[in-house]
Amino acid sequence: MTPLEIAAVAVSFLAIWLTARRNMLCWPLNLVACALYFTLFLDVRLYADMVLQALFGVGILYGWFVWSRGRRDTGAVVVMPLSRGQAAAGLAAGAIGACAVGWFTSHHTDAALPWIDATLSCFSLVAQYWTARRHRESWLLWIAVDVAYVGMFVVKGLMLTAGLYAVMIGLAVMGYRDWRQGRPAVATD
Repeated sequence: MTPLEIAAVAVSFLAIWLTARRNMLCWPLNLVACALYFTLFLDVRLYADMVLQALFGVGILYGWFVWSRGRRDTGAVVVMPLSRGQAAAGLAAGAIGACAVGWFTSHHTDAALPWIDATLSCFSLVAQYWTARRHRESWLLWIAVDVAYVGMFVVKGLMLTAGLYAVMIGLAVMGYRDWRQGRPAVATD
């Protein structure tokens, strides 16, 4: 447990909690969390997750823009349905990406866990895109990904991060429940 991991966990927890509450402050905090985890994952040779943090940065900017435009007059972020076709396309993209990134990192880097790292990274990108598009089903994918991440981080000795991801499973359950039930969002710019 390093000061960097402690900071990354604290900022990430707050950012995910704000995302579940549909609070616009989640976006700048998520950017900070990405920068912290980019550095941490570089240190522990989880390269796909390191690159994922950079891609998350782009996705966060996109999500911030989409959420800013997809609000009611009250400021509440509107949840949008995910069609079966969109779900199938997203899951197929995640699987194709996992195969490509897993093959590359297993053959051309000294990645610690290339296949699981690649798989979780690619499906995290799908979940991030669905979150940015305001699809409640994003939380179901986050739950599945976070369960596997807990195991990977335990294997890598990142116990605090594993704990964060265990808590994030609960936050994802809360987010799905609130987004499915249409509970009021927090309207904070």
